[in-house]
Amino acid sequence: MAALSGIQLLDELRTRGHNMPIIFVTAFPNEGVRAQALLRGAICVLTKPFDGETLELCLAAALKGDDRSA
Repeated sequence: MAALSGIQLLDELRTRGHNMPIIFVTAFPNEGVRAQALLRGAICVLTKPFDGETLELCLAAALKGDDRSA
């Protein structure tokens, strides 16, 4: 994303009152970004490549409203 980082987008969505579950997907893992995403309410942070089971767990957590950090 050129205009905003994922963290900035998450912050903007929350500021505008959107509270849908967020799952981050990245090919460039960064523990600081992961920690910030989870702190700001992301359900999961997935690092490519990930398997179907991991994605299923994150999707199930998002649908339940649980906080699972894969």
